[in-house]
Amino acid sequence: MALIGQGALILALLIAVYAAGASLWAATGHDRRFLVSARHALWGIFALVLVADFIFLYALFTHDFSFKVVADTSSRSLPTVYLITAWWGSQAGSLLLWATILSAFSLLGLRSTRNVLGELQPWMVMVLSIILGFFLLLLVVPASPFVTQVALPDGNGLNPSLQNPYMALHPPSLYFGYVGLAIPFSLAMAAMLAGRTDARWVVASRRWTLAAWGFLGIGMLLGSHWAYTEVGWGGFWAWDPVENAALMPWLVATAFLHSVMVQERKGMLKVWNIALIAGAFALSIFGTFLTRSGILSSIHAFVETDIGWYFMVALAVLIAGSFALILWRLPLLKADQRMESIVSREATFLFNNLLLVGLAFAVLWGVVFPLVTEAIGQVRESVSTPFYEFFVIAFGLPLLLLMGIGPLIAWRRASLRQIRTTFLWPLIGGLVTGVVMVGFGLDSSWPGVAAGSICAFVTVTIISEFARGTAARHRVAGESWPIAFLHLIDRNRRRYGGYIVHLGVIMFVVGAVGASAYQTENQGLLKKGESLTVGSNVLTFEGVERAKGPNYTERAAILRVTSDGEEIGILRPAQRAYIREQTTSNEVAINTTLTQGDLFIILDGISADGAVRIKAFYKPVVGLLWLAGFLFAGGVILCVWPDRRERKRIAKRYSEETLPGES
Repeated sequence: MALIGQGALILALLIAVYAAGASLWAATGHDRRFLVSARHALWGIFALVLVADFIFLYALFTHDFSFKVVADTSSRSLPTVYLITAWWGSQAGSLLLWATILSAFSLLGLRSTRNVLGELQPWMVMVLSIILGFFLLLLVVPASPFVTQVALPDGNGLNPSLQNPYMALHPPSLYFGYVGLAIPFSLAMAAMLAGRTDARWVVASRRWTLAAWGFLGIGMLLGSHWAYTEVGWGGFWAWDPVENAALMPWLVATAFLHSVMVQERKGMLKVWNIALIAGAFALSIFGTFLTRSGILSSIHAFVETDIGWYFMVALAVLIAGSFALILWRLPLLKADQRMESIVSREATFLFNNLLLVGLAFAVLWGVVFPLVTEAIGQVRESVSTPFYEFFVIAFGLPLLLLMGIGPLIAWRRASLRQIRTTFLWPLIGGLVTGVVMVGFGLDSSWPGVAAGSICAFVTVTIISEFARGTAARHRVAGESWPIAFLHLIDRNRRRYGGYIVHLGVIMFVVGAVGASAYQTENQGLLKKGESLTVGSNVLTFEGVERAKGPNYTERAAILRVTSDGEEIGILRPAQRAYIREQTTSNEVAINTTLTQGDLFIILDGISADGAVRIKAFYKPVVGLLWLAGFLFAGGVILCVWPDRRERKRIAKRYSEETLPGES
């Protein structure tokens, strides 16, 4: 079985090399039939990778411990549901998932963009084949999932932190985001290689970028919730290197999604857009490098084989190649129009680009700083949370403000009258919110008050946009208010889907500020019958319970919770000892109420006399963080959802002769 799996990967690598060469031959005008052959080769790669997937999963689910990866990441006592998690719990398995998604996305990307592509397609196939070839090379040489050994009676088990339902969703979501960026990147590089620098590649890549960006955002939210409920430290974001690795391409892709609107409408920011999508994909490869190389310490990192040099070479080639193409095509990337005023929507998007890229660079510097200090002074030093928080405030607050200004300000040049009329009520809403927060004693954190005021400003601008559009349809078309509202969204899904995404971001910011800036905490050593107070909650310790799970033993502290004299219930923070894994984990207890936030309890230890050390937090409005994910996902789906009217407009605008094999 292992030989068949390894053989499938070797054959897939050879076919990827052929596909790259055949598509290059077709792109340079020699024989267009080689493009058809190259596309068929991608189907062959996909089929062979599926064969490797089947063998790998079969080995996992049948506990075939002659496979080294299976023995390292699973055991007979591991619950069946977590065997699928073990797929990406190993370095080789996660790279195999990367190759699987990329081979599938390559086929889907070619199919979905064929109506707006012409001579770009062979170049696109070549770039995708090279990327596929790189990951297949990793799977064949340094990180094969089919390395065998003498079969063991049992495996070593899976990292306890990965034995969580969110780990079945969080890594795949991030992989979909990372891999999804390969499609717009390949389109951008194809446009450069073909010398077609109009908005065609932007139109073809828009939905793919949105989808990848959405998966990255949802993946980070799932990871935050996993960290909040599983890691047991009381927070949801620790500025861990691998957390940052997902944030950086998301920030740059955010800038790209806003910047391309200017190119589509005004023919401007062409260099920006090529550089942004190349940067986003380079950062996705960098994030994979951080996770796989073990060069930086992280709870998410895998240190099984030395593949860091492969990624460093790939990154160097990617960055140098993208930069060289931009320089080569610079004369073709001149803007069609000039920016007329800094008080315009296109200027707002440019400022948005600068802030997002600046924040991404600040995060990148924080990630690589330990490596720089080690290279210079032989001592590895790292930056702390305040470093990141400073830049989040410095760049984040202006970004929030631009989120409210951008949709309402006019293109080309905004008049003073238009600004006064448009922003009067949003400004009033923001100022009133700030005054109310100070009045309720929430002025202990000035960034919190500023963020709250700006969030109110943005919310009013978005609501006013929905209200104006709905009222216009109700007045002109005579539609009822609900029908007018639904038709308004349906007629311009990108615009109003984007507004819904913005509302999700605002909700996330409010939840993050509330949970971080205004939380209260307390801790203490409790004997039976003693109590601990946090906020308005009183925790009374009633004893320790022991339990046994499928692959662990557990000790839980029994805490009776009352609030303002009213009983809330029993909470059981616990510590688990995993048998095969020979490690322990904290299992936090959380009581969630929509009106009061979360009571978050950690069992820090149990002494010999039965006393327990408890750490408790009260986190107001933290639930908004998770509710924001539904708004965010809904807005992204609305933006990505196929629109027949838009498809017809695009097909008419970019109609070309059918390429061989596409009919």
